[in-house]
Amino acid sequence: MPVHLLPPLPSSENRDVTAVVRWPVGIAVVSWQYLWRTTAVYRHEEAGDPSDLPDPTPPDQLDDRVQEAADGYGPLLHRRYSVRIAGGCSPEELMTRLAVDPNRWAPSGMAVFRRTRGDGGSMSLGDEFLIRLPGPWNGPVRVIATGPRGFRLATLRGHLEAGQIEFRAETDGDDMLFVIESWARPGDRFSHVLYNRLLLAKEIQLVMWTHACLRAVDLSDGRRRGGLSVHTRRLED
Repeated sequence: MPVHLLPPLPSSENRDVTAVVRWPVGIAVVSWQYLWRTTAVYRHEEAGDPSDLPDPTPPDQLDDRVQEAADGYGPLLHRRYSVRIAGGCSPEELMTRLAVDPNRWAPSGMAVFRRTRGDGGSMSLGDEFLIRLPGPWNGPVRVIATGPRGFRLATLRGHLEAGQIEFRAETDGDDMLFVIESWARPGDRFSHVLYNRLLLAKEIQLVMWTHACLRAVDLSDGRRRGGLSVHTRRLED
């Protein structure tokens, strides 16, 4: 498998959620971090099939603002980012810590979460966030599923992607596995070019979510066991 490296994370006291995430400086930050990596990332890509499609959006969360995978353009990417954590807190406690404030684990300089609906301190059904991303766009999302070990977001109209993303913690033997799993297509024709022609948005996404995995290790009070895994299945249009 190809192996890449990620840079060490900045200490929490140096993380600033007001960091530059706008075009074009945000892109430059992401590109710099892509070039200077020190943590192993094991990447695997393969062809997908219909089993890679996301679960339907729950009817009580589905309206004309939800941007489902079928609304997008080009191939669907089913991506799974994971990191194994030894020691530390329980899966339930880790997800509670992550739900308190997404800016504790979102990569500084790449994404800033601003809550636009719902109360702070948790991830509840129907909560909405506007994610400021490195580029000339924002990423509105809604919480469509939640539980003690995870939560799932759906993209809303105007997002760079069309689909869903889930954050969860699992027990795997004596360890904990933190997983970010997404099912998405580019949200419009311009995004399709960025993802599937220039490959820019795809790599920005990879850097963002692998950093989030490392932040989850930090917040778990445990230690990372091995490198990070990124598994991509591509379902052609």
